[in-house]
Amino acid sequence: MGRNKEFEEDEVLKKAMELFWLQGYEKTSMSDLVEHMGIHRKSLYDTFGDKHSLYLKAIDCYSLNTSEALNCVISQAKTAREGIKNIFSLMIDGTEEHPCGCFIVNAVTEMAMRDKEVDEKAEEALAQSERLMGELIRKGQKDGEFSCSLSADSLAEILHSTLLGVRVYARTSGSREKLHGLADNFLLLLKGNH
Repeated sequence: MGRNKEFEEDEVLKKAMELFWLQGYEKTSMSDLVEHMGIHRKSLYDTFGDKHSLYLKAIDCYSLNTSEALNCVISQAKTAREGIKNIFSLMIDGTEEHPCGCFIVNAVTEMAMRDKEVDEKAEEALAQSERLMGELIRKGQKDGEFSCSLSADSLAEILHSTLLGVRVYARTSGSREKLHGLADNFLLLLKGNH
């Protein structure tokens, strides 16, 4: 009879995700992972496979957490405008569970050009985020909050690209006021010519 696992799989996967997010794929060794995750090397291999398989699972974990965080922020907003403002705040200021920066951006810049699986997972995650932005903008257009003549899909592309840039900039010691100003300017763009 096999031994029961002495750890919660989702919890240790989140720890792996955090370490990959912080250090990147190449700089993270199996020893780093074993120590940070708090499990035995054999348990790591038995549960998650090799380092690359664990990395792919960490991307999935991040994508799910990000979608949940965005959906939560959107659902708590009374208006689409407030939803977009809240998303910018999340990306600029982060939270304890969702620090500044973006694991997907890190994965793209480090791995996507040479790793088809990482590229596909990153592309899927980015497309999902952009779809959420499109839904939010369509709601704002339907409710009369946004009158910009661009289509919801075009505005979602611009918003998503802007948010990716914000997430990169937020990792620096740069001005948070500048980023919040960018958010305000984007919301003015959405209002159109008044």
